[in-house]
Amino acid sequence: MKKLNWGILGLGQIANEFAETFNVENAVLYAAGSRNDGKAAAFAEKYGIEKSYGSYDALLADPSIDVVYIATPHSHHAELILKSLEYGKHVLSEKAITMNNNQLTQAMKLAEEKKLVLAEAMVIYHMPLYHKLKEIAQEGSLGKLKMIQVSFGSLKEEDPTNRFFNKSLAGGALLDIGIYALSFTRFFLTSQPHEIHTTMNFYETGVDEQSGIILKNDHDELATISLTFRAKMPKLGIVAFENGFFTVNDFPRAEKATLTHPDGSVETIEAGDTKQAMNYEIADITNLILSNRPDPSLALTHDVMEMMDTLRTKWDLHYDFE
Repeated sequence: MKKLNWGILGLGQIANEFAETFNVENAVLYAAGSRNDGKAAAFAEKYGIEKSYGSYDALLADPSIDVVYIATPHSHHAELILKSLEYGKHVLSEKAITMNNNQLTQAMKLAEEKKLVLAEAMVIYHMPLYHKLKEIAQEGSLGKLKMIQVSFGSLKEEDPTNRFFNKSLAGGALLDIGIYALSFTRFFLTSQPHEIHTTMNFYETGVDEQSGIILKNDHDELATISLTFRAKMPKLGIVAFENGFFTVNDFPRAEKATLTHPDGSVETIEAGDTKQAMNYEIADITNLILSNRPDPSLALTHDVMEMMDTLRTKWDLHYDFE
């Protein structure tokens, strides 16, 4: 079977993790691209990558590259996604895939026109544990979904110039950690929430520092989400049904969950390997491309982006470069 050649655009911390982890059948990490020749060459040498390019356009112009992984700050994702699609490349973009729903809709339309796979690197959608939990939920023995609770708190250094708080780089808790919480929530919800209530505290730079979110959909399923950038909280997801609840600790790359029954008995559910989280993403996208199928999780990505747009509108939080 054909092996797909992957290229990376943007060579920061997450790109290093991607390259160090990369080990998937039918996929080769073939090229690294940066805005700096020396940085690209050093990265390629470090990870044994065949090609390096000192500009994104030069990498995208290489006809040997089938798919690109976009690892730049998310403020630049939309531009690079559209450019990559125009060059005929399939795209896996780091989260948040775009800054808003208008950008995502434009990218989805172009990907459909070009018959290319477009996907967000939202690890929750690719971890084996979540597919197993969804299967258990859909068997029906747990009854109806009633409530989801998610918390995610990260104690970031109080530095206004840091990308986490830098408004010119699309800083703020929602686009960084909130997207995990919303993706976890939407993965289990039966339908898209139609009712959203929220409150938020601004950081001094004008980005969201912490927030509380309440969601409700047409199935009367509720979700509550707590986010903060200035306090440590557990990365905890709870999914409660009539006849039991899942608890998922460190939920973004989880390999283990517990199912607690109404009588208090608990069973452990395990699937996958946290250390292989990125490879699950790479393998899924590679297989979709080789089988000529679109990414089924892109609809969830779209729903999450729609929710984030609503939240930011309610907060009156806008980025000048959108």
